[in-house]
Amino acid sequence: MAKSKRRGRTDGGGSEAVLEQVDGGMAELIPDRERPHGWTLLIDGAPQSHVDLDDPTHLSFEYQRRLGHIADLAAPPGRPLQVVHLGGGAFTLARYIAATRPRSTQQIVELDAALVQLVRRKLPWDPNARIRVRSIDARDGLGKVQDDWADLVIADVFSGARTPAHLTSTEFLGEVRRVLKPGGYYAANLADGPPLAHIRAQVATAAAVFPELALAADPTVLRGRRFGNAVLLASDVTLPVAELTRRIAGDPHPGRVEHGRTLTDFTGGAAAVTDASAKPSPAPPPAVFR
Repeated sequence: MAKSKRRGRTDGGGSEAVLEQVDGGMAELIPDRERPHGWTLLIDGAPQSHVDLDDPTHLSFEYQRRLGHIADLAAPPGRPLQVVHLGGGAFTLARYIAATRPRSTQQIVELDAALVQLVRRKLPWDPNARIRVRSIDARDGLGKVQDDWADLVIADVFSGARTPAHLTSTEFLGEVRRVLKPGGYYAANLADGPPLAHIRAQVATAAAVFPELALAADPTVLRGRRFGNAVLLASDVTLPVAELTRRIAGDPHPGRVEHGRTLTDFTGGAAAVTDASAKPSPAPPPAVFR
């Protein structure tokens, strides 16, 4: 187990930042000055997750709030879900679902075993939560999930701030659809900047596998004015677009939801990605995390 290095920076409660080498780079846990038990996880300087150990229902990052809305709409309030998380980070969404939907059964697939151990030690979650963690590749882990098991699959996988190529193809999404129950949701955190070629291609790829799609993001990201995150939602059933739109528009940082013809037009004729043509998502500009 790697040793942690502590930095002098503290929050109001005296917590110190922690630096620790993990498999994917240098992990840093930064205390939240406004929340006594809040922490932000960075890998090689790129923000990955925020978690509040006192309040797992608090979602700080914009994209995490949008994923939280999707989890809220995946079933009637309080009903337990079966969820697969591809990518763990600080397990923010798994904690959120465990708190808002007790008795949910969740599988986290996180390749970085050292990161998982860091999170277990420094950011422990409720021991009563039904959360299982597998430290293997996301696509390999998905392959171990039985058919028609999941109500929700969340993909939030980044390596060096880029989504690996093999998690961007129709073949990968075919595996996602195999794992989902009829009526289940697939939600993915995408990152891209102008000219949005990656996001457009990912929408086209999802459209080749799922009949119903929606895309949520900050309007400036959708207009290609800056690098940022977009959340893609896909299913084999009609999506609750109106309610999702209302919730996302009411967030502290309001977003926009595209669907139907406007989303088709947004793709601009982009081709679906296959394993043969797949490549990682674009690297963010250096200024993004300054």
